[in-house]
Amino acid sequence: MTFTQLEYIVAVDSWRHFATAAAHCFVTQPTLSMQIRKLEEELDLVLFDRSKQPVVPTETGLVILEQARVILAARDKLLEAVQEKKGTLSGELRIGIIPTLAPYLLPLFVPPFTRKYPEVRLVVNEMMTEHIITRLREGRIDAGILVTPLQESGIEENILFYEEMMAYVSRRNQAYGKSYVLPQDIDPGKLWLLEEGHCFRSQIVNLCELQKISRENAAFEYEAGSIETLRRMVELNDGITILPELATLDMPAAQQQLIRHFRKPAPMREVSLVVHRNLVKKRLTDLLREEILRTIPEKIRKNKSRNVVPVELPG
Repeated sequence: MTFTQLEYIVAVDSWRHFATAAAHCFVTQPTLSMQIRKLEEELDLVLFDRSKQPVVPTETGLVILEQARVILAARDKLLEAVQEKKGTLSGELRIGIIPTLAPYLLPLFVPPFTRKYPEVRLVVNEMMTEHIITRLREGRIDAGILVTPLQESGIEENILFYEEMMAYVSRRNQAYGKSYVLPQDIDPGKLWLLEEGHCFRSQIVNLCELQKISRENAAFEYEAGSIETLRRMVELNDGITILPELATLDMPAAQQQLIRHFRKPAPMREVSLVVHRNLVKKRLTDLLREEILRTIPEKIRKNKSRNVVPVELPG
């Protein structure tokens, strides 16, 4: 039994497909399959039911896979401890980040982090919150940057900052004439929303209490895939949307004029660095957290936790 064989079976369990697992392990499928067969022969067990698509572990395979993850995590902790004693820092840090944070937060901390720690390979993927949680549990990523609180079992939430939620109002909209807005000022028929699956959408729904209001009579309904699309729809049409504070920082003066704050205490969204309780790369994730806190704007760093809007996962 080798670490490589354990890595291969964990990859197959994570991806549920031999070819995909082989690609992520940077080997050919025959090589991966042969090593798994050798492990099965050594253990005198069948680990995967290959007759099903996607491939699934056998009942015995599930027990072996659980222990394989424990062994690999212990190995990685040992290697990290050795690196720390040597005063070196290297390896790979895999991060998932939600799309409503990625365009605004990544440019702040990624360049300085990679300059400070050139031996660390930062691998970042945009994904929805539920996918981040799943991949953390599967060990396919090391950390996630998303909106909390989620209170998911086995997931640790390390709060980074709070960002204000602001209204972005068309000049044609009646809310444009107000110095500040209230949730009840927002006409749901003219509110532009992100598509289902975005946690920020659920916060807007909670903030504006849209569950109580029907949008079925709207002449045109459109759900965007990005905050930038929502901004453009508001600018070119009569309407309103809600933006997180980070998305407003680089706006030119003409767009800043369309921002309206909510009455105090302003609604906030809580942004956290989340990890699995069996986290291995603690040193790297601690350094990542420090760099994010160092690079975010001072105003956001000083925001308070009052009036955090709840977030809900789909389903």
